[in-house]
Amino acid sequence: MMDVGLQPAELTFMVTLATSGSLSAAARELGITTSAVSKRLALLEGRIGVPLVNRTTRRMSLTPEGDVLIEHAQRILREIADLEQMLTKSQGVPKGQLRVNATLGFGRLHIAPAISQYVLRYPEVDVQLQLSVDPPPLADDQYDVCIRFGAPADTRVIARRLAANRRLLCAAPKYLDRHGEPKTPAELARHNCITIRQGDEAYGVWRLLAGRDAENDAAAVKVRGNLATNDGEIAVGWALDGHGILMRAGWDIERYLQSGRLVQVLPGYRTPDADIYAVYPHRHQLSARIRTFVDFLVERFERLDKL
Repeated sequence: MMDVGLQPAELTFMVTLATSGSLSAAARELGITTSAVSKRLALLEGRIGVPLVNRTTRRMSLTPEGDVLIEHAQRILREIADLEQMLTKSQGVPKGQLRVNATLGFGRLHIAPAISQYVLRYPEVDVQLQLSVDPPPLADDQYDVCIRFGAPADTRVIARRLAANRRLLCAAPKYLDRHGEPKTPAELARHNCITIRQGDEAYGVWRLLAGRDAENDAAAVKVRGNLATNDGEIAVGWALDGHGILMRAGWDIERYLQSGRLVQVLPGYRTPDADIYAVYPHRHQLSARIRTFVDFLVERFERLDKL
């Protein structure tokens, strides 16, 4: 980008244009006229030698070259902001954009409220939270911090453990009153089990360990049922309605276990560990906004280890 003489102000202009969605919206954001935005864009495209934006009467979209420019511009602007913070007296005050990814259930129930409290403490940080069913590739530069289940083996990232992720078997008392309570994992085969299709886990197979046995001694139990979903919140609702036995993380069903609306099944067994981690690239470890955000999460989620 420096080969074509792009300056940080021009990168900021293009990012504003891309995120605004139209020339007129960008003009309002920048405090200039729409014709001024159009002229500035035309001058930039003329110097680079390629079109960056497709313009029609109703909409605006980036060209492939524009997509590449925006991807790199956002990264460069974040790195410039981090460098400025590290070299000035404001290095301890987090500011700038923070992009966070988390899973649907945990993100909605725990990460979103944590972000709400974090920005009250650090109002100069702009947080973008994206929830997804499957985690993005670690090599992707879409996010600054990803909340993951299980420690990643990738040495290019730093993984800070936030909390344990103990998954439990549970059911509503009315289901157990009608069908009885299983005493061994093998007895699950005769029960209606609510299954969740998520990630790379084998669908309909529950791995259970007795006590603290080694994980390679886990019993793989093939379960069946007439209800399946890829959404954990829906599955919990079905369990509350008395449809069957569910395997779900303790953080998601804690309140129902405490109220008695759900009862733990086979409490002498546990599932393989898949603890919760905040994952971020090594190059971000000096960023004040990322460091304070991850420290904030570690402090906030200490209680989950007690589940």
